[in-house]
Amino acid sequence: MSDAPDHSPTLAALSISDRLGQIMPYILIPVLVVLGFLAIGSTSSWLTLTVSGLAMGMMIFLMASGLTLVFGLMDIINFGHGAFISVGAFVGVSALMAMGGWTTAASLPLNLIAVLLAILAATLVTGILGWGFERVIVRPVYGQHLHQILVTVGGLIVIEQMIHVIWGPHEIFLTRPETFQGAITYWGAALEKFRLLAVVLGLIVFEAMRLVLRRTKIGLIVRAGVQNGEMVQALGYRLRLVFVGVFIAGSALAGLGGVMWGLYQEVITAGMGEEMMILVFIVVIIGGLGSVEGAFIGALLVGLTQNYIAFLEPKLALISNIGLMAVILMWRPQGMMPVVKAK
Repeated sequence: MSDAPDHSPTLAALSISDRLGQIMPYILIPVLVVLGFLAIGSTSSWLTLTVSGLAMGMMIFLMASGLTLVFGLMDIINFGHGAFISVGAFVGVSALMAMGGWTTAASLPLNLIAVLLAILAATLVTGILGWGFERVIVRPVYGQHLHQILVTVGGLIVIEQMIHVIWGPHEIFLTRPETFQGAITYWGAALEKFRLLAVVLGLIVFEAMRLVLRRTKIGLIVRAGVQNGEMVQALGYRLRLVFVGVFIAGSALAGLGGVMWGLYQEVITAGMGEEMMILVFIVVIIGGLGSVEGAFIGALLVGLTQNYIAFLEPKLALISNIGLMAVILMWRPQGMMPVVKAK
């Protein structure tokens, strides 16, 4: 199956308008960056805001990437996804606090190992939690969207209350590892070290997901399942196991995003995942259901837009992402890079 030919139309076989339509989503990021530079004027301020926007976008992508696959492959509206973000943040921060000697040491290797171990703990716990969530809450309501909304919101509330029971009802303030505090100066711009780490980590995860989805057999099955699940099952593959695996992976990615977002904000609360779900759903919708690349581009657009608008016109910052979604959907109602399902 891994050697199956790709019958999708090549770029050369498409008309000029179709070619532009396929390329346009990739052009939006550099166009937005250039417009931001022209509007801001100051090179140092623009560079600081751009790095901050990219870092924010990368972290939103980590939270949204799993959900877009769950939407596209499993046709599940999971409002409980935010619970995994919160749990991941609390587990990761607890792990970092347990490694206090490593996080307070002025050693990049020790600090980096501590962050990676915290991420590993968060992804393991949220992956296991995602397995239980799918089995107990989601599985009985496959194909019933209204019921999915109700039960997943209920699951979100239950998990948030469990966080209160285990970690207490109050917000927890934290300090980043020593070598990830502060900023470096480049072209007169102050670039926070942790935001640079977030950009690098987001790119690594994105490229890893693209590699898995494009170059491996399981990735081919996932992509085929998004487009035509019945055909995949007819070929003898157990798509239900793929469903569960994707749900677990999406939950683990949400946990990873929760750790990074908690360190980004330097405070965590039980409701942080629920609050982030607005941005996550915006990214999933404008990217196109089931499209990891669409979610990646959408997340960067959201992060950059919010940072530029907050600097230029703070009063519009709260509605900037809603406005972005409205513009994108008027241009492409199905999202920038939707996965076309077979009929």
